Amino acid sequence: MMSINRRFSVAIRYAGIIHCMSINDGAFDRDLSSDDFFANPYPIYQKLRENAPVYWSNVWNAWLLTRYDDIAAHLRQPLVFSSHGRVGALLDELPEPARSQVGLLRQHYSVGITHSDPPDHTRLRALVSKSFTPVMIESLRPKVAALTERLIAQALSNSPQPFDFMAEIAYPLPAIVIAEMLGAPADDHHLLRKWAVDVNNLHARASRPDPDVILATQAGLADFRAYLADLIAQHRRHPQNDVLSAMIAARDLGDALSEDELISTCVTLFVAGHETTTHALTNGLLTLLRHPEQLQLLRERPNLIPAAFEELLRYDTSVQRSSRRITQDCVIDGRNLRAGQKIIGLLGAANRDPAHFADPNQLDVTRKANKHIAFGFGVHFCLGAPLARLEAPLVLAALLAHCPNLKRDVSRPLHWRHDVALRGLDALWLYA
Repeated sequence: MMSINRRFSVAIRYAGIIHCMSINDGAFDRDLSSDDFFANPYPIYQKLRENAPVYWSNVWNAWLLTRYDDIAAHLRQPLVFSSHGRVGALLDELPEPARSQVGLLRQHYSVGITHSDPPDHTRLRALVSKSFTPVMIESLRPKVAALTERLIAQALSNSPQPFDFMAEIAYPLPAIVIAEMLGAPADDHHLLRKWAVDVNNLHARASRPDPDVILATQAGLADFRAYLADLIAQHRRHPQNDVLSAMIAARDLGDALSEDELISTCVTLFVAGHETTTHALTNGLLTLLRHPEQLQLLRERPNLIPAAFEELLRYDTSVQRSSRRITQDCVIDGRNLRAGQKIIGLLGAANRDPAHFADPNQLDVTRKANKHIAFGFGVHFCLGAPLARLEAPLVLAALLAHCPNLKRDVSRPLHWRHDVALRGLDALWLYA
């Protein structure tokens, strides 16, 4: 056995029969598919962490990890807990004839920065990260600040009527920014939004895949890829000062992104570059409105806003899970896991682990040493984290400055998405 940590070891050779069920398996599945879970998953995460920290879920068809250390440990081992083949394994669960009709999905998710392991991932990240340097991200600050001011002014133009923060600000700002970064017309961000929803629907369900949803995802992805192929061709003919042109031109020791790698990575950047930030902003603002003393502290000390965003990510992150495919039989905390099974690290649970965070269920915008893993961990740490860390504090600071009496329109109930991958609302209506 290869030791990973005290509770966590990989069985390089495991000869006996592996039993993946115990008397506790299935005990929490009703909770994990309930309306209460989507409204507030954290009490259920706590019960899992305290009673079944390594849990086989029949509903999710996966092992669930809820302790920070276990999640960090498995994300450090990409060759044992692989990003490659995750979607292929999901598609294998489809009944016929749908299983034979998803060739495009198999092709798309077989390559790209999110769906590869070292050494391919190392090569791809080296090429793509050249376009996401701190200097480049910081150079966007004036443009993002101006866009923030424009969107807030538009949202407040009908005051005292309420406005939907998500639709008016939290969605368009990161969508426009990432579209322009990648060389797409800003006016196309509505198209990109539709395709992002199509792509994310593939991962939103906890249960086994629905053929109709999967085929709809493939149809949206086909349109998305066609759009990107045309955009790439344009940029090859007429290079511009944007990320897409930089990725096309990127070379590392003579190597370059293949066409499939380029398209797959662009899809990832478009989707992750706005959808996650949209929900992080919306969840974060709702959290502040539910903690008025913390909101008032930020009004009095706006210099705390960047650190406060980190605490908001820890407290209620938009990306709730990180899924991997097990490549070798292994043992975690005495539980036997089989090669070929899926394992999910519940990032939201890790960020509330009392072994790493004092009073984890308390929001504290002055929290120090906040080593949350809302952006992931290990080799797949979010490439766009610096962009989110630029955008979100600018939005929060400007909104608090322009809206001294900000409050939620409580006449409109909150509707949480039934999505196990991205935690977010359908809308957040506010009075300025």
